[in-house]
Amino acid sequence: MLKRLGFVVLVFFGLLALVACGEEIGENATPGDQTDNGSENGEDAEEIDKLVMGFIPSQDAANIATTAEPLEAFLSEELGIPVQAEVMVDFSGLIEAMRTQQVDIGFLNPFGFVQAEDRAGVEVILKSIRNDEDSYVAQYTVPADSPIESIEDIIETEGLVWAYPDDLSTSGFLFPAKQLLDMGIEDLDDHFQRFSVGGHDNAMMQLIDGQADFATTFDDARDTLADEFPDVYDDLRVIGYTDPIPNDTISVRSELPDEIKQQITEAFLSLNDNEEMLEIMYEIYTWDGVAEAQSSDYDIVREVFAEFEDDLAN
Repeated sequence: MLKRLGFVVLVFFGLLALVACGEEIGENATPGDQTDNGSENGEDAEEIDKLVMGFIPSQDAANIATTAEPLEAFLSEELGIPVQAEVMVDFSGLIEAMRTQQVDIGFLNPFGFVQAEDRAGVEVILKSIRNDEDSYVAQYTVPADSPIESIEDIIETEGLVWAYPDDLSTSGFLFPAKQLLDMGIEDLDDHFQRFSVGGHDNAMMQLIDGQADFATTFDDARDTLADEFPDVYDDLRVIGYTDPIPNDTISVRSELPDEIKQQITEAFLSLNDNEEMLEIMYEIYTWDGVAEAQSSDYDIVREVFAEFEDDLAN
């Protein structure tokens, strides 16, 4: 009888200890330790001991890993987690790294984000601000002495050599191509001699060297050559623009805990009040600030993507 009573007492106090421990965990848990429906589970949160940011080099940011070091330090302090910058070879590599949960934060252009959302379930949290705008346009540029005066002239003239950065470039190819098709071109390959040159600055150079009749780039890609060619604004003439394109994104991988996503969002938004960090962002990607973003902001990019999805898949 005494043995049974002792067993009951032990069980009773054991249960009390478990309840007490449970209350203590509940009271002291960090926001990322909760279960889903607004919070993530503790196991996932405990595994996050470092955050990786994925960048794509622009023509101004080949040394982006070094340039981003002050941003790494700032975010590490703000988030209480070490933050590391990784420079990816291209957008496809960044999307794959986010799909496999190897990169937590991705700096994706509009088209890259649409692809990453579709293929990897990434979530956009912020978009860049340039010149007080959250969108930009693609421009059509010709040599100053060209007889081409408008986009309509481009459509009416067959056989022109068209220089552009890359088939996957949002402003360099996809938006101008969609606009030209909407304005009456039936087949881009039949109408133009297409010349993919690997960069916005290179597209401008094709005009300077007399190798192309017109080029499509971001606005104003002549800036990329101004130091080397001070007369570039006189030598090259802008003849038209596309519709607005939403700016580049800061996106996060699909399985990142919601609390961490919110902390990342708040940390980046605080850059708007930090002149030193804004200078770093400008040096990396010519950003003047950031603003909150949502997936629907990029619906127009999805429309363009749908137009070329089959071609881009090949």
